[in-house]
Amino acid sequence: MSPHRDGVGTARPHESAHLHVAGAAPYIDDLPELAGTLHAALGLSPVAYGTLRGIDLATLRAQPGVVAVFGAGDIPGANDCGPIVHDDPILAADTVRYVGQPVFAVVATSRDAARRAAALAKQVLQIDPLPAVLTALEAHAQQQYVVPPMHLARGDAEAALAAAPHRLQGTFSLGGQEQFYLEGQISYALPQEGGGLLIHCSTQHPSEMQQVVAHALALPAHAVQVQCRRMGGGFGGKESQSALFACVAALAARALQRPVKLRPDRDDDMLVTGRRHGFEFAYDVGHDDSGKVLGVSVDMVANAGHSADLSPPVLTRALCHFDNAYWLPAVAMHGFCARTNTQSNTAFRGFGGPQGALAIEVILDRIARRLGADPLAVRRANFYGTTSHNVTPYGQVVEDNIIDPLVAQLAGRCAYADRRAASAAFNATSPVLKKGLALTPVKFGISFNVAHFNQAGALVHVYADGSVLVNHGGTEMGQGLNTKVAQVVAHELGIGFGRVRVTATDTQKVANTSATAASTGSDLNGKAAQDAARQVRERLAALWAAQVGVAAGAVQFANGQVTAGDHRIAFDTLVVQAYTARVQLWSDGFYATPGLHWDRATLQGRPFFYFAYGAACAEVVVDTLTGEHKLLRADILHDVGRSLNPAIDIGQVEGAFIQGMGWLTMEELRWHPQTGQLLTHAPSTYKIPTADDCPPQLHVQLYDADNPADTIHRSKAVGEPPLLLPFSVFLAITDAISAAGGHRRDPPLRAPATPEAVLDALDAVRAG
Repeated sequence: MSPHRDGVGTARPHESAHLHVAGAAPYIDDLPELAGTLHAALGLSPVAYGTLRGIDLATLRAQPGVVAVFGAGDIPGANDCGPIVHDDPILAADTVRYVGQPVFAVVATSRDAARRAAALAKQVLQIDPLPAVLTALEAHAQQQYVVPPMHLARGDAEAALAAAPHRLQGTFSLGGQEQFYLEGQISYALPQEGGGLLIHCSTQHPSEMQQVVAHALALPAHAVQVQCRRMGGGFGGKESQSALFACVAALAARALQRPVKLRPDRDDDMLVTGRRHGFEFAYDVGHDDSGKVLGVSVDMVANAGHSADLSPPVLTRALCHFDNAYWLPAVAMHGFCARTNTQSNTAFRGFGGPQGALAIEVILDRIARRLGADPLAVRRANFYGTTSHNVTPYGQVVEDNIIDPLVAQLAGRCAYADRRAASAAFNATSPVLKKGLALTPVKFGISFNVAHFNQAGALVHVYADGSVLVNHGGTEMGQGLNTKVAQVVAHELGIGFGRVRVTATDTQKVANTSATAASTGSDLNGKAAQDAARQVRERLAALWAAQVGVAAGAVQFANGQVTAGDHRIAFDTLVVQAYTARVQLWSDGFYATPGLHWDRATLQGRPFFYFAYGAACAEVVVDTLTGEHKLLRADILHDVGRSLNPAIDIGQVEGAFIQGMGWLTMEELRWHPQTGQLLTHAPSTYKIPTADDCPPQLHVQLYDADNPADTIHRSKAVGEPPLLLPFSVFLAITDAISAAGGHRRDPPLRAPATPEAVLDALDAVRAG
């Protein structure tokens, strides 16, 4: 079947781009409100940890416009929204665990009235404070964890360390990151006939929202319908943590039998929800004279927050990505999910992988500086092999290792060696401004850690006029999933992209779906939609083959035509004939990723279907008087297999690079050291990258190679892997700081590399 110009591999715009720029793409808060709609707001705990003795409900109910107030005791089913461990109450019951934890919900005739009443939380909540634990290291010292520690080892790391010619020990502190989606958390619950509920929810996981709401309200799942047409960003923040908002809206709507909308403002959203886990690392590494790692031991302490949420699989992925692109012959990794009295941290683009991989990059950088060697040479000395030294610490063979040729191609293209020499020359004559350069690789595993999540379903309807409607279990959050799925279906049926429409994700259409996460959206849902479209195509082919007397395999679909030898018919005409002949013109499709297995007890198996690769080179200049830096240039070469849509894929790489750069350089989270209040809870106090932070030279190219694995049209996932590319920016800043001290001492730079952190590191290297 020849490709259609609107099918896969075409760089076409996002299917809703024209609606986005025109302000005509409706998000949940844009939907017309039904008559009688009420509005909910959450009353938040002002205390980090304490015993809840009571709530002054009378004061709340007496406020203007208030219709009802709900607490934990009003939830008819399970007061829990924890996705794995059932330790996360929808509304606090006996104990409050962090500043910002929802304790009650006020429902009023207007959003403003509900928020004003909820703001009385400090006055109406009766709480006896208890000593709070606010940092991961403090919790680690007390052995206070949300799940038992995890250990992943290969070989005898202790013996390898003892025998190594060189040994290096150190620590590294890595901050978390707020998802900062443009559209905040929101749910709009509408009572339906027969006790049912329809919930419009901005969520990456409609099926989980359906199940959590059903459990909370003691309803069967079929009574709860969750729908999501699009999100204004998610980044993992709407995978599990949209549940609390869906449950509260549903609770109020069912109890009052009126539509209820819950949309917190940005401050409350950030106070209630968790974010990317901050990590603390302590390492001990042994290496030879070339910088080759012989053995390494590392402790990873993740700040889980007050409950487990998705911390266990996040930590698992961090452990499984510590190796990044490198063969580590002897390794001992120890992971801890520290329980603190802060927001429960959750999924964020990369899901622990960036945290784990950055640790080994920092270690290799420090080895290179200690040896006075080029950091890229040290990295290359440690790369995975292609026939040996190609098994990960968790037992998976790195079958498709393209990291060495990819890095070599980028290093040549960006003139790495020449620019490194030029930076050294610049630094020798510049006492205040210092340049830094770094080139770092990426190897990122693609699949959910849990094997059974790697499945998807889809429906494809071909109507009698030849137009096509598609529904699948993935959610669109701006990443272009619906565009790619529509391209896959158009390609399969040989019709124009404009003939295909993708509808809202809906639990009443495709059941028991997985979250749109782990970079699997196109892999899973593209395959499922292809399966459904192919079944319809094969029925059409069989019908026409019988009419013209050819084998069904000889029938081709392309450019809106169906051909077999000299025979030709328009796709639309054949569809009409099929309808008249009572041929089924719709089908369901299903896909399950093959070959995955994982032992959670031993942390061994094949958790990933394949690996995605990439590399980036970043050049920065640091002002040693102010600690400020500027990214001058970034060169990126990234592997997406055979791209389904190069325009969307390049956009994803660019966006991930800037987002990751923000995490590592400016997005600083701060909590009050005594009260536990999140201080960076609004755009005024939390800085994300702007257009001005994009380098004047940003060169992004896609690596030209098919995916050897049997993925959808041999493409590779692009959502999460490129977020690791800006490691190069952080390490370029480190390189510049090191130059300020004459490369005599390794800079103790923490992330994010804010001006304050840079100045602290500069003081340390100058003192050394």
